[in-house]
Amino acid sequence: MERFAFAALLARQKYIARWGLMRSSRTETLAEHTADTAQLAFLLGALAKAQYGADVDPAKISAAALYHDAGEILTGDLPTPVKYKNHTLQTAYKALEKTAEESLLALLPDAVLDEMAPAVTGSNLNERERKILKAADKLSALLKCVEEHQSGNQEFERARAAQLQALEAFALPEVTFFLETMLPCYYETLDELTAGVF
Repeated sequence: MERFAFAALLARQKYIARWGLMRSSRTETLAEHTADTAQLAFLLGALAKAQYGADVDPAKISAAALYHDAGEILTGDLPTPVKYKNHTLQTAYKALEKTAEESLLALLPDAVLDEMAPAVTGSNLNERERKILKAADKLSALLKCVEEHQSGNQEFERARAAQLQALEAFALPEVTFFLETMLPCYYETLDELTAGVF
């Protein structure tokens, strides 16, 4: 019987550490980042649709978020300063990511390719959905920076400012809403977060 290694390879996201050049108080894995990004993408998509009338599908954005870094299973996580050092490196890395995605898709049964390929490549997203996915990715990075800040680690301060600036530049109302009403909660203690919940 033929073997299909796609899911088994994706399961290895938990072994890929992010923020390789940064001194972290706690290692963040690619699996964690992917889960966070998918949750945030669904929430931002739901806000965009319900609160701001955007023509978006939160489930489709969330599915694309689940696979947005799948290629890193084969390439590893290249640090952002290296990835975006210059146009030549950025172009080469984008080509490498595309090749990695195609290689992963080749590890799936043909019967599911039509369903899976758009999620893995993000090719079925409209412009607003693509922006929401990118914003969710940046938001996940910002929240890692906040976590490090809360643990007393100053290593992530410049990254935190850069992520916040990038998020504000999206000029998406759902992102602004999150930054104004939800981000402050990440600075609260568990007791503060759950006050009045139970």
